[in-house]
Amino acid sequence: MALSTFEADDYVSQNVIDIEDWMAADDEKKQRILNVASKTISDRYKDCVIPDEAVYEFVPKLAAVFNDTYKMQQYGVQSLSFKGIAYSFRNGEADLRSLIPATSIGLISDANGGIMVSKIRWGRSVR
Repeated sequence: MALSTFEADDYVSQNVIDIEDWMAADDEKKQRILNVASKTISDRYKDCVIPDEAVYEFVPKLAAVFNDTYKMQQYGVQSLSFKGIAYSFRNGEADLRSLIPATSIGLISDANGGIMVSKIRWGRSVR
């Protein structure tokens, strides 16, 4: 994988609907998000080929989750308010693997001959 923020910007601007948080991020934050997205997907799908596009589909989701408002949710904050505007969060910190979008999973499946890949593996299989 040869990931770059320039290619991510190009891909995201052409193929993803909700791009505001990604495009608003500075270059250093984009690189950090790209690194985390790549590591999260690679750790989850260890035995699979991961196309760059699968990572690029994931980065705007992470940018939105870690924007100025919603990163408080990641820190475990349940509610906050600023000058009369209140935010309440349903759940606390999310496992990053649970945030991998279905489009990324589909791209990984296609790149690996159409094998079935799931979002998260729960528990252990007993044979």
